[in-house]
Amino acid sequence: MRDFGVGFSYLMKGQRWVGTHGRWFGLGLLPGLLTFLLYVGALIGLAYGADDLVGWATPFADDWTSPWQGLFRGFLTGLLFVLGLFLSVITFTAVTLLIGQPFYESLSEEVDRTEGGEVPESGLPLWRELWISARDSLRILARVACYGVILFALGFIPVVGQTVVPVIGFCVTGYFLAEELTAVALQRRGVELKERLQLLRGHRMMTIGFGLPLALAFIVPFVAVFLMPGAVAGATLMVRRLEGAEDGVGGMDGVGESTDGAPGSLAGTWPQPPGHGSDVTY
Repeated sequence: MRDFGVGFSYLMKGQRWVGTHGRWFGLGLLPGLLTFLLYVGALIGLAYGADDLVGWATPFADDWTSPWQGLFRGFLTGLLFVLGLFLSVITFTAVTLLIGQPFYESLSEEVDRTEGGEVPESGLPLWRELWISARDSLRILARVACYGVILFALGFIPVVGQTVVPVIGFCVTGYFLAEELTAVALQRRGVELKERLQLLRGHRMMTIGFGLPLALAFIVPFVAVFLMPGAVAGATLMVRRLEGAEDGVGGMDGVGESTDGAPGSLAGTWPQPPGHGSDVTY
């Protein structure tokens, strides 16, 4: 559980960092606000159109007698809206990061700069970075969907499905939220999706400790808007910790530095982005 607490501490450090760098907090809010407005509009549209959509999808129930038709279609309408809310929660971070790629990359670079040591840059054009982010986000969402199907099926198991399964579901969501957020800093370091997942699997409890509180908070999308800048900053701080661990640096003292004061680096562990001494193939 110590690693879980370490992950949570980096989330808090990220919130404190943006709290003391108000300009970056303000810039980091813009993508989240835009995504929030888009999602609110989509959910309002779903709320108004869900009845018609369910009626169109269930023509076989047109001749059902009352109250069965109303109960059946009412259940499906509620289920459809809950599904829309679920999708909004699990996709909010990916869409916000995609929209705010330039903002969050600059924020992540500033965190590296203020903490000292090397400030990695991808050396890729913006369109290329957006393509990589979109591609990787779709791959992550596919993984989340697979877990979602399995957990949904397990949810029908008496007692376990109503107690253990929801906890596991939030842990899975938090894990992949952390992956999306750390991707901002790791992509600048030339770390591809496969290696990112391997890195986080090696620090699973720390990753869940960082992402689980966010998963719980992101149930309310408006809260997610205000937490996103600090989440990106905290993910960058955690990456600095992890890169030191992957380099075989001993104990960590503070954020992103070893006890002897040498900043961690992923050099020699993964290929570096163009301009950093090695080629990367995406």
